Amino acid sequence: MSLARYLDKRRESDESMARDMYRHRVCYIFLAPYAIVFILFFVAPVLISVFFSFTYFNILEPPKFIGLRNYINLLLADDVFLISMKNTFIMAAITGPIGYIAAFLFAWFINELPRYIRAFVTLIFYAPSISGAVYMIWGLIFSGDAYGYINGALMSLGILDQPVLWLTDPKFMMPVMLVVILWMSLGAGFLAFLAGLSTIDVSLYEAGLVDGISNRWQELWYITLPNMKGMLMFGAVMAITQSFGVADVTVALAGFPSTDYAVHTVVNHLVDYGSIRFEMGYASAIATILFFTMIVINAVIQKLLKRVGS
Repeated sequence: MSLARYLDKRRESDESMARDMYRHRVCYIFLAPYAIVFILFFVAPVLISVFFSFTYFNILEPPKFIGLRNYINLLLADDVFLISMKNTFIMAAITGPIGYIAAFLFAWFINELPRYIRAFVTLIFYAPSISGAVYMIWGLIFSGDAYGYINGALMSLGILDQPVLWLTDPKFMMPVMLVVILWMSLGAGFLAFLAGLSTIDVSLYEAGLVDGISNRWQELWYITLPNMKGMLMFGAVMAITQSFGVADVTVALAGFPSTDYAVHTVVNHLVDYGSIRFEMGYASAIATILFFTMIVINAVIQKLLKRVGS
């Protein structure tokens, strides 16, 4: 294709897009407030963070461009960052998929209950995950003295002779955090799946029965999952975001920093450099690596989910 013909086609495409935008101008006007807020508070901070990641910036002085030095130091000289990456990937690889599947299965089972019982069970299931007393309760359960519930139970059964320091001994800290994070990860995804299940037309199951679907697992694969792909995508995004954004639970239960950095995560490292040391350029580099890691994994997960029921 010649350059002139390519430019003509491009101009025609731009003119067609302009006509479509003018034709649907009312829709764009209604979308404008959200678009402005989204750009200002989501897109712009990401772009600013990427820019600062190539600078030395301590808030007190103007940023100085230093190229890739922050990234080189992160990957080649910062052992704590590498430990935090390992811990974050372990948490994400275990709690992400298990929490995602568990949230869907719980929603699937609860959706079969009668209406009022379903509403009550949903409240009971979801409310603890947003309670402010969560960390206090888990802290009591895994307390490192004889009054901790786990230690007390194991010592009364004769399994332990002395209390285990669940939240300060590096051997036990990661398994404990995995249990707590997994429990806390069920909330938002569970509600999304429950909402998706409640919108599926019942007549589809009747039609499937006529077409030869003979059990609930075939019903799940051929009818339920294909008709709630949107909610599956949303649940996947939430699971990825939560599993890679772990920070508060490790600080509340294991301290900051944790013993030998046993449960130190990337977000903990980001908070350390951004909010405590005020090395904003270095913190921006950490945030940029985390952001693009989540983007790549999210794209892979969505590609896999598109095959469900196809």
